[in-house]
Amino acid sequence: MTDETLNPATMLAAMRRERPLVHCITNYVAMNIAANVVLAAGASPAMIHAEAEAGEFAAIAGALTVNIGTLSPDWVKGMRAAATAAAANGKPWVLDPVAHYATGFRREATAGLLALSPTIVRGNASEIIALAGAASRGQGVDSRDSVDAAEDAARALAGSHDTVVAVTGATDFVTNGKRAVRIEGGSPLMPQVTALGCSLTCVVGAFAAAFPRDPFDATVAALALFAVAGERAAAEAEGPGSFGWRFLDALAAVDEAALEAEARIGQA
Repeated sequence: MTDETLNPATMLAAMRRERPLVHCITNYVAMNIAANVVLAAGASPAMIHAEAEAGEFAAIAGALTVNIGTLSPDWVKGMRAAATAAAANGKPWVLDPVAHYATGFRREATAGLLALSPTIVRGNASEIIALAGAASRGQGVDSRDSVDAAEDAARALAGSHDTVVAVTGATDFVTNGKRAVRIEGGSPLMPQVTALGCSLTCVVGAFAAAFPRDPFDATVAALALFAVAGERAAAEAEGPGSFGWRFLDALAAVDEAALEAEARIGQA
């Protein structure tokens, strides 16, 4: 789509009308949660990773998302086949380089995927800093760096790889190397619920599928939706357990008017 006014509210309405098919290659921990989150956001998820069909499916899906959380050699082959097919067919694809710095196997897999030119890269601050070649304080999947500390790395990564980079945390940062915004909202409870970050990557894919020519704005819209839903869910939650199901409900309930009124996006 290119005829919509590109702001998060109208993009949300357009994405939900289209209900795009999103090919989600994600990890074992995230599969069920990510599928439910994509459905609540208004898109259609497909969790396919086998090399034998990943390339074929990526060619027909609206967008591809690749999360390296639980790698195996066979999954890497499926990821590469899907990313290659997505690029060849003009489909946007999103890379989520989970803890890519932790082992040699992960570093090698991520380098190979990055070479396939992802449309969007989404990660926490430590992941983005390390991916740009700087020293991060990350440990496992946890970020020990602030989003502020990752902004220069994100700009550099976006410029060197001609991609959109989203750094998510207490305040999100999105850049394509030229434009940049910050998105406020969400809740400190979000990192306490398994796989919400992985699920966000899939929602970024949903917006990118609906707006393939506008990956920067698509990324901002997805992060704004998540931030508003997170803030709403936290207002009623008693802890991470109740936050999890409240977040799904909040995500489905946020409509065009709510996103227009409640999203807090500023130029960076």
